[in-house]
Amino acid sequence: MKMALVVAMVSDEKTNRIIDAAREGGATGDTIISGVRGEGLKPGKTFLGLDLAAKRDVVLFLVAESRAREILERIAIAGDMDRESGAGIAFQIRIEDAVGLSTQLPTLMEELEEAL
Repeated sequence: MKMALVVAMVSDEKTNRIIDAAREGGATGDTIISGVRGEGLKPGKTFLGLDLAAKRDVVLFLVAESRAREILERIAIAGDMDRESGAGIAFQIRIEDAVGLSTQLPTLMEELEEAL
């Protein structure tokens, strides 16, 4: 089965919306890496050396490749990524192989069969 890793980097107040949108698109699980930092075109504001930027999360979804684009589009809508500056980014990476999916594999296979 061809897989993709969908990665979303968003402010922590949008994390739950992103996860809900991805699950509605067919994601069967997620991994959250919280408390990350990053900068876009304009460096974040600081006060006496303390970062004033909002906390951000990286949310990872390992999904069937055929569902990845739809999940990515749902994430973009849920996170206002195309309308709001600094709302976050999301992208997908093709995965060559993965292990440890035995509990999720039946659900993934069923969803793929329904899509065909």
